[in-house]
Amino acid sequence: MESGKRISRIMIGIVTCILVIYTCLHLPVRVKREERNQDKMNRMLLKQSQKMYLPGFTYLEEGEDGSLEDWVVHRAMEMIPVGTYMEERAASHTDVEDMETYQMILASQANDENMVDENGNLVQEDGQEEEVIQTSGTQIDTSMEKLMDYEYLLGNFYAVDSNTMADPELLNAQKLMGKDMSLDTSSEGPKVLIYHTHSQEAFIDSVQGDPGSTILGMGAYLSELLNDTYGIPTVHHEGVYDLVDGKLDRSMAYELAEPEIQKILSENPSIEVVIDLHRDGVGEGTHLVTEVNGKPTAQIMFFNGLSRTRANGNISYLANPYIEDNLAFSLQMQIAAVNKYPGFTRHIYLRGYRYNMHVKPKTLLIEAGAQTNTVEEMRNAMEALADTLHTVLGNGS
Repeated sequence: MESGKRISRIMIGIVTCILVIYTCLHLPVRVKREERNQDKMNRMLLKQSQKMYLPGFTYLEEGEDGSLEDWVVHRAMEMIPVGTYMEERAASHTDVEDMETYQMILASQANDENMVDENGNLVQEDGQEEEVIQTSGTQIDTSMEKLMDYEYLLGNFYAVDSNTMADPELLNAQKLMGKDMSLDTSSEGPKVLIYHTHSQEAFIDSVQGDPGSTILGMGAYLSELLNDTYGIPTVHHEGVYDLVDGKLDRSMAYELAEPEIQKILSENPSIEVVIDLHRDGVGEGTHLVTEVNGKPTAQIMFFNGLSRTRANGNISYLANPYIEDNLAFSLQMQIAAVNKYPGFTRHIYLRGYRYNMHVKPKTLLIEAGAQTNTVEEMRNAMEALADTLHTVLGNGS
């Protein structure tokens, strides 16, 4: 018995050391300020070692039952300060991307749409300009005959991140366009919730200290339009999840936002639509603008998390039962916008994680404009967006 326990401990020690050494050699790291994130990363790293090297293994120590994870975490946290987190890595390192996925939720996910420094300024890696995929102002054929051609659908309406994957079964236009997105008007109460995981996003002429000129102000204006112009009862939540101790910190924004959003939904069961409104980040030479009704208008992009990666397939601990509904909603919004406002929308962006899109079937994550847009262009975009929502939710034509 003692020999078996000794061998088990040696195996666990070897696995832990291998994982720590591999992390140090292959992954860029930086120390996190918050101890809560250190503990979570300790547990994540060591849990992965259990899954990869000792699946199904348990131990019995001093008459108490416990998991291998508990024992390893307890010992490792005593001996090794593994409290670092790994930055999002290049697509060439997808062999351990399942591990990266969990890191993304705890740290890097919040920076997916736009990488910024602690002052909110856009970070461009190695001076490279960001590639921005956008539609032209010309009319695109949206007939079902065309949309059922997978290559046509993918090429004209989607941009797929290199770490995830799409296929004809997932992007079946007939199925997605056939889903009913109309609101239930038989009941009272708010129907739409607008919030911001990244509340501090601003624009080129935003006024410091004036939230009305930031993404919060755009959410307020969109809410006003839906309520007053289109008669769609809407709630605008102004919760802040990307400031920690008064400093910009997006590392936990999605995790902090989820319980608050779930609470609002629990208190307002009539809400059917959830919109997480963001501002994108682009190279300083890129200006996402088109013309709508003769006015300069910021372009928008619908963003879908698929909870699956090219390396590991479906991600069980980021389960989203509403992926198909999310995709249906964004595609119907995209088609409606293409038909009414050619050039207003960029391609729908598909990425491998979840981004709290599991809270409701009709959930949208919208990247509206970028840091190079003006407040006027953004407000004009909210007008086109509100009208498009009105169309898709069953109240417009």
